[in-house]
Amino acid sequence: MAEPESEAPADAPLYLRVAAALREDLAHRRISPGSRLPSERSLSQRFHVNRQTVRSALQLLRDERLVVTDRRGTFAAAGAGGEPVVPALAARRPTFPGGPRATEALVRASLTWEPPPTPLASRLLLAPGEPTLVHRHVVLGPQGTALQRAVSWFSRPALTEIPELSRYRRYRDSRQQPDLRLLYHWMHQAGLRITHRESVGVPPGPAATSAGGAARLFVHRVVSDQHGHALEITDIDFSAQSASWTYEFSA
Repeated sequence: MAEPESEAPADAPLYLRVAAALREDLAHRRISPGSRLPSERSLSQRFHVNRQTVRSALQLLRDERLVVTDRRGTFAAAGAGGEPVVPALAARRPTFPGGPRATEALVRASLTWEPPPTPLASRLLLAPGEPTLVHRHVVLGPQGTALQRAVSWFSRPALTEIPELSRYRRYRDSRQQPDLRLLYHWMHQAGLRITHRESVGVPPGPAATSAGGAARLFVHRVVSDQHGHALEITDIDFSAQSASWTYEFSA
């Protein structure tokens, strides 16, 4: 695909690379707010992909509310005052911790291949001691202190059913932070109908506050498929005073 470099990695699926290129066009006003995008046929020719790939890319941009489609075609969305609706990557919907903005100074993300805690192994359909993909995401304060920590464990079905996730089995480059911001979209593309169940609590006793005296909250998230199999289990620990936790999802 002969296009300028974009936010999508070179080995990303074609529809993600097409979406990234169009997102760049929208962000830099090469496609102005309210104007019509080229036809699917024209986009197929531009990116040297089939029309189904273009449709998948446009659907992703619709999910992000960057474009709208009606019987006349697909148009660049416009916000108040005619400004294009191009939200920050960290705010797009739905997202997973550790997207491209993980390269910013106050956020760090990493992937490892290791066994989950013993109580989680059976829920992830793993044998005791069997390793799986583990994602860690840390938000740091100005002094380098951790304001928020998240750790996610992925199940055997997740690594089997989601091609974009399974490719991280070969992830070895610790210099680049992993980009899993489209995880829930990948689940949808794989034909998985997902449900989220979350528990929010406060640790007992002295552990209920951080070193600075701020309240601490724990969030335990389980994402399951239509068969009730866990795909992802995430634990989030954060200071309620110095870090916020915002969660938005639509199936």
